[in-house]
Amino acid sequence: MTILQPVCTLPHTDEPIPVNSSAPGRAFGSQQPYAETDHHASQVTVHLPVSVRGDRLGVLTVRLPAERHTSQSSQELQEVAEILGHAIIVAERDTDLYLQARRAGRLTLAAEMQWQLLPGRSCERAEYEIGAQLEPAYAIYGDNFDWSTTEDHLTLTVTNGMGEGIEASLLTNLAINALRNARRGGLSLADQAYMADQAVFGHYRGNACLSTLLLRFDLTTGETEIVDAGSPKMWLLRQGRTEEIELDAQLPLGMFEDTHYTTQRFQVQPGDRLLFVSDGVYDVASSAGERYSEKALARAILGTRLLPPSQVPRAILQELAGHRAPATAADDAMVICLDWHGRP
Repeated sequence: MTILQPVCTLPHTDEPIPVNSSAPGRAFGSQQPYAETDHHASQVTVHLPVSVRGDRLGVLTVRLPAERHTSQSSQELQEVAEILGHAIIVAERDTDLYLQARRAGRLTLAAEMQWQLLPGRSCERAEYEIGAQLEPAYAIYGDNFDWSTTEDHLTLTVTNGMGEGIEASLLTNLAINALRNARRGGLSLADQAYMADQAVFGHYRGNACLSTLLLRFDLTTGETEIVDAGSPKMWLLRQGRTEEIELDAQLPLGMFEDTHYTTQRFQVQPGDRLLFVSDGVYDVASSAGERYSEKALARAILGTRLLPPSQVPRAILQELAGHRAPATAADDAMVICLDWHGRP
């Protein structure tokens, strides 16, 4: 989310374009078209965000004669960019072209497996907006997130895995697919946790487990069911005040045989912002050994309150990178931001 990779003849791309200091990056960050006029050449360069349901895929750059840059042509170009976004999503089922172009380096096998599990980087509907990010992007350990929506509900899963490398990725893959299988079978939230718990314990016999937070939002009322299975942290920003939400902690998935889970209720209100962070955020240490504290996180949440959810995780993780010692990160750092608008 820091650079744009210009797509040309693969496996090569042109020189990366920084998001923070470029015209295409301005369109990418604001999610609004941005035009540059070259008066000498009588030419206009239009940069258009390419997104699908809030998931930012890139930028389409179009150059045209200045006299053809009208409000009508701008509207037509935005429609082209929207169609292109959907075409890329469909094309990614059959080609690696865009995945290759998007990468600035080679992923580890574990990271490859983890990224294939993710639903996207952001998502928007009238009722909510979601933004999420994992670091380090090219060598993930075991953290993961997942979401799924229906006409009336949003289900969000935040997973904090254990271990590293292939073993961590295999564990997370088993848990996420077990949760999806139970969700697609129409089971309740508590039963989804139970089925995933049984799948993990059945394979690892208690030698590996996952801390998981499951949430199911009613899009009409905002009533939320929560299962906290040794979960990542959940924060609430409401009317300018931040607080960590204390949940009823239950056993992580796969720790013991035949664990039963119960749900608790939470009422989300229009204007609320929820943030979920993994222990890779709390455990980060500076060169002096100082841990990234809850106070520092609360300040970061307040400091990013005016940003859209799609940009919040990156902003918080950038601040975290400034705190971290120069050594390589010892764990994933995951941030998910959910803005709740409610149904009109």
